[in-house]
Amino acid sequence: MNSDVLIIGGGVIGLSIARELHKKGVGGITIVDRGPVGREASWAAAGMLAPNIETDSTPDFHRFGTESLELYPSFAAQLMDETGIDIELDQSGTLCLAFDENEAAQLSEIFAQQKLRNVPVDQLSSAEILDLEAAVSPAVRSGLLYPFDWQVENRKLLAALRKFAEIYDIRIIERVDVSGLLIDGACVAGARASGIEFQAGVTILATGAWTSLIKIGDAEMPVSVKPIRGQMMSFQTGTRQIRRVIYSPRGYIVPRADGRVLVGATVEDVGFDKSTTAEGIDSLKAAATEIVPRLIDFEIVERWAGLRPFAGDGLPVIGELPGYENVYLATAHYRNGILLAPRTAQLIAERIVDGASSELMELYGMGRFSSSVNASAIYS
Repeated sequence: MNSDVLIIGGGVIGLSIARELHKKGVGGITIVDRGPVGREASWAAAGMLAPNIETDSTPDFHRFGTESLELYPSFAAQLMDETGIDIELDQSGTLCLAFDENEAAQLSEIFAQQKLRNVPVDQLSSAEILDLEAAVSPAVRSGLLYPFDWQVENRKLLAALRKFAEIYDIRIIERVDVSGLLIDGACVAGARASGIEFQAGVTILATGAWTSLIKIGDAEMPVSVKPIRGQMMSFQTGTRQIRRVIYSPRGYIVPRADGRVLVGATVEDVGFDKSTTAEGIDSLKAAATEIVPRLIDFEIVERWAGLRPFAGDGLPVIGELPGYENVYLATAHYRNGILLAPRTAQLIAERIVDGASSELMELYGMGRFSSSVNASAIYS
């Protein structure tokens, strides 16, 4: 089976790359996924777009997150025009709350540091928080408001990206588990699965937590990306109880337009186990009701888990696979796949189509791992 571009992995990263390549004039695109497209980490996510919280670990990562966030208004509007699907971009902002003196002191320190870097953030008193969100527990001590940390309905985003692929003749092949790349000298000529070979001029690995299971010929993938389970649950409240995404040190809650309140998420290194546990769900319920006590009165309508793709330094891996031509990695987005998808897609498409270099691809490429030591040994 021949393609100009083969994308292995049909989550939000792979689907966004396919769309961006198509918009830059690339034809003959095939997406291959080990399961149904968009049903792994991207589907299990909460859809938070929070660069000022989730990507604030380094200035460069914060810039990456902010650049991708800034693409979302046009991204959402274009997808609506292209597919008729509203991905429910909600720009109400995000709150981080403290419930004791130590947590309040930590938030004050974060606020001071971020203000020095001109991060858009406001420090709020307990009274100001309750003015904004009356359902929050009166035990709240203080908080930070991030007006430019948003959310999107990630499952509708995936539906829109899939519909775009269907409308514009991007081939989708589901339930085919790619085991390795086809090697022709220094070139990657495509991929192999059980009984199937996919020939392609360019191959892109958007394979998330399964990246390290794919062989390069007979060799191991030279970077370790492992699954980190995140359990989640949701209440059905009927009417919207809160307006904004709200974080606490023990979890977060995400209100949806249809009355659901999503609660997340555990962080568990348990391999490829996507089951939920009573202990995990109990911890989420406790975190949610600490933030909004009245949630105790509502029914839990869904429990699920996803596998976040984690590289050893917690940062994405984006760029060429060293030593080989015509193959690219776009993986290990960990907690930020939804946020980083539009900018990741731009970076990969600009590199493939225009040959454009990028500081972000240099920062998050394989070059940051030691060339003298197998990176899978470092990060396993």
